[in-house]
Order: sequence, then structure tokens, then C-alpha cells
Amino acid sequence: MSVSPASASPAAASVRPASPGVRSAPTQADLLAFARRTATHAALIASLPLDPEGRTWVRLEGPGGSEAWLIGWPPGTGTGWHDHAESVGAFVTASGELKENSLAARLPTDGWQTLELSEGVDRVRRLPAGEGRTFGRHHVHEVLNASRTEHAISVHAYHPPLPRIRRYSRTGQVLRLEQVERPEDWQ
Repeated sequence: MSVSPASASPAAASVRPASPGVRSAPTQADLLAFARRTATHAALIASLPLDPEGRTWVRLEGPGGSEAWLIGWPPGTGTGWHDHAESVGAFVTASGELKENSLAARLPTDGWQTLELSEGVDRVRRLPAGEGRTFGRHHVHEVLNASRTEHAISVHAYHPPLPRIRRYSRTGQVLRLEQVERPEDWQ
């Protein structure tokens, strides 16, 4: 489900220009600060419609031209393995708890379909309400609400706005590129 926000979210923030007429790109720290501020906006978090079957989301105005989302996670849902291509990002859990599985390895950006991952590249991070993280370009991860009973809500921000998302399947140490999505596929 996608819900269009009002023209400007009260939680939306902008990055101050370095000099008149010049806007600098938001850093990972700027994106994380935005996600943290937005995650504490109780009225906005409470306004997200929650669906017991699937994730819900509302697009927000992020800082400095970034793309931002408020996402609701029913119990037991997740993203599957994916990356955000050339975008850097941050996310913060606003309520509930999320789990992130990620790879501590830089993957080739193009020209492959299947990779065998080395032992020791897996990382697991639990992110209860108020906790978040940043990530760089080509960060491969999956985000899950592992709870069997509680919804989770999170705030995500990306810069530049997502040019594509690559989705992967994983069996043991084998990672396979399955699909490349463009913005028109999810907006």
C-alpha cells in the first residue's frame, strides 16, 4: 500500500546550503539525523496505516533532495536480500524491532549473476526502537521484522534518490542476482 503524504511532512528537514544558491548533497550522517528526528514524530508514526498481511509505506520529503520512506512491517515480514545501487542511506526503527542481515563484503557492481560468498561475511544487527544505522553504496542486506506478534515501523532515507534496487536470492553461501527494479516499479 502506498499513501501520498501532504505537501510537506512536519518531520521533513532540509540541509542548509553551504553558500547562497548551492546545495550540498546530504551525508550519511545527515540522513541518519533526519531518520532519527522523523522516528520521534509520534503523530506521523501513528498516522501510518498498518496492514496485517503486507508492508505499508508513505513517501516523505527527505533532506537535500533525498528520498525518504516511513515503512510499516507486519510480524514476520522482510525485504529479502537487496542493495540500493549507487545510493547511500540510513534507517531508524521508530517502533518495534527490526533485524538486519548484511554482508561485510564489497560485491562487484555489474556483470555477474551468481557469486559464492566467503565464510565470515555475514553480519547480524538488531535494531530496537530508537536504533538505526547508515550504509554506503552497494550495501547488500535484508531487513526483517522477526516478531511473531508486533508490527514494527521504520524511517529510511537515501541519496541520491534510488536509481534501482537489485534483488538477490541466497542459498547457503551462494548469492544470485534475481531482478533489477527501477523507481517506476515501486512508486
